[in-house]
Amino acid sequence: MASAASAPPTPTAPANLPRIVAASLVGTTIEWYDFFLYGSAAALVFNKVFFPDTDPLVGTLLSFLTYAVGFAARPIGALVFGHYGDRLGRKKLLVLSLLLMGGATCAIGLLPTHATVGSAAPVLLTALRLVQGFALGGEWGGAVLLVSEHGDARRRGFWASWPQTGAPAGQLLATGVLSALTATLSDDAFQSWGWRVPFLLSGVLVLIGLWIRLSVDESPVFKAAQARAEARKAEAETADDLAEKLPLVAVLRHHWRDVLVAMGARMAENISYYVITAFVLVYATSDHVGLGKQTALNSVLIASAVHFAVIPAWGALSDRIGRRPVYLLGAAGVGAWAFPFFALIDTRDFGALVLAVTVGLIFHGAMYAPQAAFFSEMFATRMRYSGASIGAQFASVAAGAPAPLIATALLADYDSSVPIALYVIAAALLTLVAVGAAKETRDRDLAGIEPTPAARPSAAAQGANEPNGAPQNVNEPGAAPRSASA
Repeated sequence: MASAASAPPTPTAPANLPRIVAASLVGTTIEWYDFFLYGSAAALVFNKVFFPDTDPLVGTLLSFLTYAVGFAARPIGALVFGHYGDRLGRKKLLVLSLLLMGGATCAIGLLPTHATVGSAAPVLLTALRLVQGFALGGEWGGAVLLVSEHGDARRRGFWASWPQTGAPAGQLLATGVLSALTATLSDDAFQSWGWRVPFLLSGVLVLIGLWIRLSVDESPVFKAAQARAEARKAEAETADDLAEKLPLVAVLRHHWRDVLVAMGARMAENISYYVITAFVLVYATSDHVGLGKQTALNSVLIASAVHFAVIPAWGALSDRIGRRPVYLLGAAGVGAWAFPFFALIDTRDFGALVLAVTVGLIFHGAMYAPQAAFFSEMFATRMRYSGASIGAQFASVAAGAPAPLIATALLADYDSSVPIALYVIAAALLTLVAVGAAKETRDRDLAGIEPTPAARPSAAAQGANEPNGAPQNVNEPGAAPRSASA
């Protein structure tokens, strides 16, 4: 049992929690704006600006390939930011991630094109995309933990869902800026210089985000856990010192099942999102459907606004009925919607297109909203940044990274949406299995699953069957430490 002498951290006063939420939301909005802006530009203009010597659909595939490179860097960002975030705190690393993302995005807006420097242009583009992915890999975990660990456990799902709205807010902002530019500029002007404007705008947004993010305090749960860790170090050198120095080791030792659950949970959420918001720009504007760029962008714009609105509602529902039921509903929904999604787009009607994207994002929100609290509640405090980030970002390499690329290749090979719909359904089934195998986390105490000195048996008492300082059983808060064979 947890020590009675170890008092829980004082929860943040309710008046302060909205400020913490705002700091996380503004930062995640800017980070996702930068990331999604690249995806939209890859679908609309990068195939002409950086890969002009290829067939249009092949050029799109190449631009989506550079898009996928950003996902490959996200696990590296998760490892690095998770390691230092669990040792130094959430706030410092969130400031760094914002600076890295904003700097890379502004630099993309200043890049020379293929017409100017030849093959060096896509190489530079790919390098900056790697920086974007690295920064985003560290952003998500820190942003959701900063909110999750700031008190109000009864409404954690609701409050932690607000940083998640940064994704549709960033999508809304990126798509809105691109839509405004394509509506006011000629195709030649947009291809010549107009596409640079939204990338350069990121610099202004980063300054605003830094001003807000620097004004918040570190997570009280983390500070309490850090103090306990320092106390343990002062008492004696233990076998868990390596875990204190390398949170990744502790995650893989004590939480490997939770990492696998998080990765499986991300499959339908990640794949469906990028098919619905990124690939739809290719599908709707292809010869197969033949709608205009402006029409496709406007549909994503409207649907993203609805997506933003429903995420907190889904988060609040997860506080009432649990994380798993809401998540499972979303996974089943995107799987069932896959064929109607493409059937509606094939009608070439704008209203049907908006309906297709909007319903898809509503179901996606049912997975994305509880995800922040769900993943946070799986891991102990001193390994939570690493665990949540690793589970989320490693999955993105197999899910979101290749999703637009796979969907575009399937369209090129089969000239049909059927295999793409089956691809989404397969992802939904995988997520249903992963989340169905998980245990409900809604009632877990984030501080209660942190090991305390009283919960740590002595080396002589525990023998070879128990790693010294193993965290309490995260499946049953307050339970005795799990055995090494558990």
